[in-house]
Amino acid sequence: MATMESLIGLVNKIQRACTVLGDHGGQGMSLWEALPSVSVVGGQSSGKSSVLESIVGRDFLPRGSGIVTRRPLVLQLHKTQSGAEYAEFLHAPKRRFTDFAAVRKEISDETDRITGKTKQISNIPIHLSIYSPNVVNLTLIDLPGLTKVAVEGQSDSIVEDIENMVRSYVEKPNCIILAITPANQDIATSDAIKLAREVDPSGERTFGVLTKLDLMDKGTNATEVLEGRAYRLQHPWVGIVNRSQADINKNVDMIVARRKEREYFETSPDYGHLASKMGSEYLAKLLSQHLELVIRQRIPSIISMINKTIDELNAELDRIGRPVAADGGAQLYMILELCRAFDRVFKEHLDGGRPGGDRIYGVFDHQLPAALKKLPFDRHLSLKNVQKVVTEADGYQPHLIAPEQGYRRLIDGSITYFKGPAEASVDAVHFVLKELVRKSIAETEELKRFPSLQNDIATAANEALERFREESRKTVARLVEMESSYLTVDFFRKLHAAPEKKPEKNGNPPGPNNDHFHDTSLARIGSNVSAYIAMVSDTLKNTIPKAVVYCQVREAKRSLLTHFYAQVGRKEKERLSAMLDEDPQLMEKRTQIAKRLELYKAARDEIDAVAWK
Repeated sequence: MATMESLIGLVNKIQRACTVLGDHGGQGMSLWEALPSVSVVGGQSSGKSSVLESIVGRDFLPRGSGIVTRRPLVLQLHKTQSGAEYAEFLHAPKRRFTDFAAVRKEISDETDRITGKTKQISNIPIHLSIYSPNVVNLTLIDLPGLTKVAVEGQSDSIVEDIENMVRSYVEKPNCIILAITPANQDIATSDAIKLAREVDPSGERTFGVLTKLDLMDKGTNATEVLEGRAYRLQHPWVGIVNRSQADINKNVDMIVARRKEREYFETSPDYGHLASKMGSEYLAKLLSQHLELVIRQRIPSIISMINKTIDELNAELDRIGRPVAADGGAQLYMILELCRAFDRVFKEHLDGGRPGGDRIYGVFDHQLPAALKKLPFDRHLSLKNVQKVVTEADGYQPHLIAPEQGYRRLIDGSITYFKGPAEASVDAVHFVLKELVRKSIAETEELKRFPSLQNDIATAANEALERFREESRKTVARLVEMESSYLTVDFFRKLHAAPEKKPEKNGNPPGPNNDHFHDTSLARIGSNVSAYIAMVSDTLKNTIPKAVVYCQVREAKRSLLTHFYAQVGRKEKERLSAMLDEDPQLMEKRTQIAKRLELYKAARDEIDAVAWK
């Protein structure tokens, strides 16, 4: 089995990698949450900073009155075999700190960078790693001290804001709570214990720490608390004696302070019997042992979560696409595959697999019939206009039997009106097809990473649609012209065979000249022409959609990108590379996913290797 140091060290290493890639604490990221860490909770001036410095063995935290810790400090301790101690910040990865006074200043400066030189707080954590042979492998999170009232320079909500921030860390199931309480304070009023009881009512995750034992009133002690009689936790209470303010002012070495702490407990009449389980060194080892136990218990669930995340990351990489090949032939093949993917989506829109194609049917079923009904035939075939057209067609010699030329001119004039709805149908379908091209490009997942290729495909597709529209315009215009070029003779023969009703008037009988201008005859001519035009309208109502579908929709399905394929095949490798110029944001996303994938695979392999060897 793995040693405690190697297992916890591995967790620290993984947590460190998580912070670099953004999978870090406070952001709800799954891998960080799956790995245990220790959150340090306590009221202001409870001695939190002194406890952390005792565990680290270095004086490195800012001090002062009021809220000193105004951002969470994620502190990762890495035990080294030998060598000098040093620290590194995540926000300054290339800088190694060997002077811990400089570490303290950097924490203050980095805090001010986010919060300004105020007393406000921020939930954006500072990440600090310390490498030393004098520490145990451990991850500690120093949180702002709980407070009861806002002071000058703080918002009225500061009390609630701090509690919410602290709660967001300690309520996570893999968080070990280090509840700091001063010994000279009633345990029943401890903010840290109160909060720990709310989020961990069973006490399984809570370690109680009593500070300032040496500052209690004479004749009093904290043995009832330390022995678990005043307030029982599942884990033993640990007493700590921090450096005095005089020691801090004199810059007493932390190693010396640890020795003085041991001497205090060993010689204390109140705590001598507990000396082996007191002090900052014991606390650090206790936390490490517990961490090792928790990690071992959670290994199966951690590996299961890692495997699930690896599958999700692989699926995401497949969705956004793998890196583009450098070979020209492979690039050409990729472009053609992407075009085919777009073409499939486009055809699904037309054929009903996706919405949009039904709008073309709407053009034929609603827009075209409505436009035909609105044509001004009533005005064109009014008595006045019929008389005008027939008279002009007769010239100087009136018609003898039927005004054939008048009929032809009236019919030609009427049929001309059909050009408008025919061309409008062409344009309406063209608009729908253009919109479907736009939607299909947006919905083709494989294309989303290549904005340049998207533009090229859109341009080529729209150019093809313009060609199809021109051909469709010519075809529907021919359909209308064909109706004028040859009239259906049988229709008029049937009209001629039908008996004409004579007007019942006492005036002169209708002769050739009188019939020429007779209202009833004019009305009959207009009626006959209207009936013929209605027949033509029914014909065009069926043939215009056929022509539009044949010239535009059918061609769009068959050869939308035919010209584009021919052009692509002639392009040089440099032009192909330009067409596959990815969206920089997508490239960055793929890089980040690949890094996370590498992290999770390495974490799985190392946990397997270290935990079970």
